[in-house]
Amino acid sequence: MNIHQTYMRRCIQIATNAFGSARPNPMVGCVIVHNNIIIGEGYTSAYGGNHAEVNAISSVKDISLLKEATLYVTLEPCSHFGKTPPCSDLIIKHNIPNVVIGTIDTHSKVSGKGIEKLKNAGCKVTLGVLGKECQEHHKRFFTFHNKKRPYIILKWAQTSDGFIAPEKTEKRAPVWITNSYSRQLVHKWRAEEQAILVGNRTVIKDNPKLTIRDWSGTNPVRILIDLSNKIPENSTILDKTVKTIIITAHNHKKENSDNLYYETVNPENTIVNEVCNILYQHEIQSVIIEGGSYTIQSFIDSNLWNEARIFTGTNTFSKGTKAPIPGGKLTSEEKIIGDTLSIYQND
Repeated sequence: MNIHQTYMRRCIQIATNAFGSARPNPMVGCVIVHNNIIIGEGYTSAYGGNHAEVNAISSVKDISLLKEATLYVTLEPCSHFGKTPPCSDLIIKHNIPNVVIGTIDTHSKVSGKGIEKLKNAGCKVTLGVLGKECQEHHKRFFTFHNKKRPYIILKWAQTSDGFIAPEKTEKRAPVWITNSYSRQLVHKWRAEEQAILVGNRTVIKDNPKLTIRDWSGTNPVRILIDLSNKIPENSTILDKTVKTIIITAHNHKKENSDNLYYETVNPENTIVNEVCNILYQHEIQSVIIEGGSYTIQSFIDSNLWNEARIFTGTNTFSKGTKAPIPGGKLTSEEKIIGDTLSIYQND
């Protein structure tokens, strides 16, 4: 690993501090180096606040050093006015001579314009350091703007004999397949993603909260596909404590109220495509789909997913609802006490 890669890896590391708070902006990390010493660091503030480059420059105690420094950043500095002024202008203002960028910003508002502005001002720009890693880091932002849909994560737990739910249950509540450590990890994931989606069968059978309880963070937006309005009125998902979007058929329109929104689709169309369009309109950059089997399989069959996270427990059901069949490529597998977590990527 060369010196550029070392500092870029640090940029990626600190950028994760903006997980869940920066959106709809990308979670960018920035490091400023002078004579092989880091003199400034920053990451994207909560939406409406400073970008990573601004925070990094502001953290430098002796700004005279900036004229001899190198600025490292995971994503091309912006060149347009939004909630804040262009970061490329700030870099030029402080006469920072060297800028090392992980990956170009494919958003149409930037897309090379920031790099062009820096070069025209005399900056030496190096592009593509840890490029693949930076693209992976910004995958939610890129998917949203390039594919006009959120980054889609499929998640389910299955028994060792391949079921996600038993044939019958005694009460309307979840039946746990995994251990408490795996369940805590799922709550961490919920805090990282912008939304969580389920079908009506999951709500009818399990009455889930779909919130964060075993981790700290912001509850994701709850999305429910309920085309025929079948879920009971006392379902927890309707409690209005968290922003919730109910996707229903065109002839079942209900009135929106505090934290509860209804979106209509045409049931004759491909529902998963319409769902992705609705989430894009709500500016949701990432969603974790937690059930049920039919809903998850619909996204797999439509090839509308990016990764699948599958827990396999040690217990068996013998009968019940079969687990979805994942596609893509198995990229990792690990043990969480007795559970096995398998990660698939959609190539």
